[in-house]
Amino acid sequence: MSTQAARPRILVTVAKDVVEGRWDDYSAAFGRAVEAAGGEAIPIFYGRYSPDDVPPHDGLVTIGGVDVDPAQYGERPHPHLERTIPARDVAEIALTRLALNERRPLLAICRGAQVMNVACGGSLLQHIEEREPHHGPQGSDESGWHDVIVTPGSLLARIAGDGPLRVNSRHHQAVTPERLAPGLVESGRTETAGLTVLEAIEAPGHPFALGVQWHPERAEMLANPAFHAASTALFEAFVVACVAERTRG
Repeated sequence: MSTQAARPRILVTVAKDVVEGRWDDYSAAFGRAVEAAGGEAIPIFYGRYSPDDVPPHDGLVTIGGVDVDPAQYGERPHPHLERTIPARDVAEIALTRLALNERRPLLAICRGAQVMNVACGGSLLQHIEEREPHHGPQGSDESGWHDVIVTPGSLLARIAGDGPLRVNSRHHQAVTPERLAPGLVESGRTETAGLTVLEAIEAPGHPFALGVQWHPERAEMLANPAFHAASTALFEAFVVACVAERTRG
C-alpha cells in the first residue's frame, strides 16, 4: 500500500488510559507492528468510548497487559491473581464481541486472547504454578520460550505453516482445553509439566478472528528471521484481512 490513506484503519487497544491520542511505551509496540505490516494503527482508550460510539475501523487488535478479573467469568480470585482493571475488561470484552458479531478482523494477543475466550463464554486458568517456560526466570524481565504445536487446517496453520512454532511467553494466566469457550476452537497448544495451554484459538467461520498467547510484537520475535511465521506473518495476514474488510464495506 503506497499511501497512508490506502491503509486499513485498525483499532489497537491501549493498556493505560492516558492522554487521548498518545501511546504508552508498552502499547506503542503493537501499533508499530500494525504499521509495519501496512495498517494505520489507531489507539483506542478503554475509558473514552462506548460500544455504540466506536471510531470507524476495518479491524481490531487487542493487546497484552494486566490480569482479567475472574468476576467476568463468575469465579473467585486465586491467591496469586495479579492487578486487574475491571473497566478495561468491560470495554475490551465489548469491543471483542463487536468485532465477532460484525465479522471484522480480530487479532487478539496474550491478554487479548484471554479476553476473547471470556467474551465468548469461556474462563481462564488464573495461575500457572510452574513459572517457566510460560514466563522468564524469577526477578528477570526475560521471556520464557517454548514450542507451539499447530492444529492442522487451522487459520494459524494457513498463516504460519504446520509448525511447530518457537515462540516467546510472558503470562501466568491461560486458556486450557476445558476452559475453551463454546464456539471457539483450538489453533495451537503447548504441553509442559503435565499442563496443556491453548496457545492459539480462533472463531471458525469468521473471516479472521485469531487469538495468540505469545507476543509477536516484541523485537525478540520481529527481528529474528527464524520467528517470521510466528510474528511478522501474523500481522501481515491480519492486515490483508482488514484490506478485504475495507473492500467489502
